[in-house]
Amino acid sequence: MNILIINSGSSSIKYQLLDMPAAKIICQGSIERIGSTQAISTYKTDTHKVEKTYEIATHKAGLERITSLLLDAEMGVINSTEEIEAIGHRVVHGGKDYVDTTLINEEVKQKIKSLSPLAPLHNPANLEGILMAEEIFESSKQIVVFDTAFHGTLPIKAKKYAVPNILFEEKRIQAYGFHGTSHKYVSEKANEYLSNQNTKLISIHLGNGCSITAIKDGKSIDHSMGFAPSNGLVMGTRSGDIDHSIIFYMVNTLGYTLDEVNEL
Repeated sequence: MNILIINSGSSSIKYQLLDMPAAKIICQGSIERIGSTQAISTYKTDTHKVEKTYEIATHKAGLERITSLLLDAEMGVINSTEEIEAIGHRVVHGGKDYVDTTLINEEVKQKIKSLSPLAPLHNPANLEGILMAEEIFESSKQIVVFDTAFHGTLPIKAKKYAVPNILFEEKRIQAYGFHGTSHKYVSEKANEYLSNQNTKLISIHLGNGCSITAIKDGKSIDHSMGFAPSNGLVMGTRSGDIDHSIIFYMVNTLGYTLDEVNEL
């Protein structure tokens, strides 16, 4: 079974084509700097390795470029898009409703869109990847894995903020946790290495976004991020934890607008 994995970011698409259940990588690559005249396309198989620069204005153009490489007469690995049975998408925020791998339908797409204000750097781009994949790979099942899903096991003491109960019970304001696909994979590999499933681990995800998770017996029990993927550790474009009184001071005393504080 051929499964195409797509990670659609704000200005990039990373992908792998896998032969499952053998988990053999057939090809992999990325499109970086989408929206520029100097977008970088990489493509690698067992026999070919290509890196070229193109003008790629949109995510759709990027995915079309990827498809053309997969189907290329000389370097391609498939003869038709119908040879790809399923496409797996990574989406950052799934809210409270999605804690498992999910088959994509209209309801799921609308939920991803509605959660975009909580993950503005991620969910819109993730959704764009899904919509484009549906157009190009019409016969493939579209599957989504949410970064928040792994943290569905967070206990009340870890996910509930010290705010009125109505905000938690009716408005769903809580810590959701992120980078779940990364923390899940790393902790499973650590347990495999230790030959022990009953462990207490600290998993650290370091990149442009950063987070730490406490994992007991394979389940997330505490995590540094919260309602949106912005708090916890200092990150590339996110401040991480900050005394919230600074925000009120900047608005009420220094004259900043809320949009200016959010951007800063």
